[in-house]
Amino acid sequence: MHYLIGIFNNWKLRNKLILSFVVVVFVPITIVGVFLTTELHHRALNNALEQTSINLERVKKRTTEVINVAYDISYRLSSDNRLMNVATSEYETVYDVVKAYQNYPDIKDQIRLYKEISNIRLYISNKTLLDNWEFIQPSKSVIETDWYQTAIKSSGLISWNYIEDERDHQKYLSLIRKIDFLSKNDYGTLVINVNSRMLDSILNQESYETMIVDQNNLIVSANRPGRIGKTLKEIHYDPSVMDKQNGSFQAVIDGEASRVQIEPLNPDSSLNGIRIISVVSISSIVKDANYISRMAVIVISISLLVALIMIYGFSTLLSKRMLRLSKYITKAATGNLDIAMDIDGKDEIGQLSRQFNAMVFSINELLSEVKISNHQKEQLQSKQNEIKFKMMASQINPHFLFNALESIRMKAHLKGQSDISNVVRLLGKMMRKNLEAGNRTVPLRNEIDMVRCYLDIQKFRYEDRLAYELRIDPLAEAVPILPLIIQPLVENAVIHGLEEREEGGFVRVKAVLSEKFVEVEVYDNGVGMSRERLESLLKSIDDKEDDELHRIGLRNVHMRLQLSYGSEYGLTIWSGWQSGTSIRFKIPLGGGLHV
Repeated sequence: MHYLIGIFNNWKLRNKLILSFVVVVFVPITIVGVFLTTELHHRALNNALEQTSINLERVKKRTTEVINVAYDISYRLSSDNRLMNVATSEYETVYDVVKAYQNYPDIKDQIRLYKEISNIRLYISNKTLLDNWEFIQPSKSVIETDWYQTAIKSSGLISWNYIEDERDHQKYLSLIRKIDFLSKNDYGTLVINVNSRMLDSILNQESYETMIVDQNNLIVSANRPGRIGKTLKEIHYDPSVMDKQNGSFQAVIDGEASRVQIEPLNPDSSLNGIRIISVVSISSIVKDANYISRMAVIVISISLLVALIMIYGFSTLLSKRMLRLSKYITKAATGNLDIAMDIDGKDEIGQLSRQFNAMVFSINELLSEVKISNHQKEQLQSKQNEIKFKMMASQINPHFLFNALESIRMKAHLKGQSDISNVVRLLGKMMRKNLEAGNRTVPLRNEIDMVRCYLDIQKFRYEDRLAYELRIDPLAEAVPILPLIIQPLVENAVIHGLEEREEGGFVRVKAVLSEKFVEVEVYDNGVGMSRERLESLLKSIDDKEDDELHRIGLRNVHMRLQLSYGSEYGLTIWSGWQSGTSIRFKIPLGGGLHV
């Protein structure tokens, strides 16, 4: 990897720009183009299949409506006693037969009323009947056919076959069923031809090739010329899906890759059914998608070529300006600072040239200021030593005060004044901790110890007027905290909250460790503050002025918290008149100090 980066860094800027264009533009466009083309083909195929499924459902519904007419007619005729009488009666003369036919016009009426059927005929073995294309004596050849034998053995169940009509020698999708004339101990075979033109008209409305096929793979109806009457094998239908009854398959039809969807139609009380087959050529589905893809490839290729020529020209102009800048920088590196670069333009290179001129000017000025700077450095070092000496001297008075307090405590202790001795000890302890306090953090227990010292001193002063409680979570005692951060809050509670109460008051300091923070609360039940006073206080602790008055008390604590941990930290104050005051803050665990 480092080797490749080294080679890349050695290339000229123009070559890098050209390579960057190829990598950043050409490669993503190619990937996007391949993805979109694939997705376009996929969506086109899915849309076609979805549309085919919708079309098949529509064809199935309309075909069902057509063949249900034949089913209803067969049901009515099978229970028609008049038909039974006509078909099974023994006639003595031709006149009697003709008169019987004239008295039973029901079959003609059914054909005339329902355009969904084209012919109805009843095969029955009654030698006294005349063949009139409605009542027909079955010939030996008819009796031997599979459909006739199936009907006789089916006990009244319906079968659907694509058979020839003796009247016009045309094949029709026909309903075939045996009708039992039980009271006459006889039977007949009913054949109802479905109107082929209606089936064809249903399929002709479909945009994709659609066929209706019977159980023997004979094409009953189709919207493609030359298909009707042929078998699936004769139209080079893929043998692997020839006998499939339902589903979607990929197959080869007439030597062309296609998607085949098959929807079965099995009417009620039928031995068999028919299938509706839709064949969609994959090439026709993706034809538009392929055209769009080709046009996209041409447009993208031309655009990339134009962009490549343009990037080459721009990179050449850019590299020339960069070479000029490099020459001036080389001169300055050799120590020639009496130069001025003149490169036109307000772009980054022009800005670099102006900054280079400013840099050379600044270097010349800095060189002239070095001698003065060295002299000033000596003076500054002297003043710093003087300040350090004064800072050390400023510690004398606090230490002297601490030592004096320790002497007073010892005298009081020796004379049996234990209360005074304890208060002086606490005051001395506070003085020592104040001297030791700095910017470093201390454990929370140390700060609480300071608070306890302060409250004990104040309790010595106020006696029974002051009561306090320290509720510190033991798990929080080791958490680092800024020094002198709680004691000023307690002092504020005692001075401003309790001094004005003659009956005294109560102060509570609580520290709780949560998952991410240590939350500290200082509460007093003092006189509290009015709403206006509270708003004034909140405004004052957020005041950015840095004067002496603002270096103490609440604002000092508030600003130290924000400077140390962030602007979202600081004091939260709640108070109400004669309702006490609560001051809260939180410190994040695991550090977070900005200092």
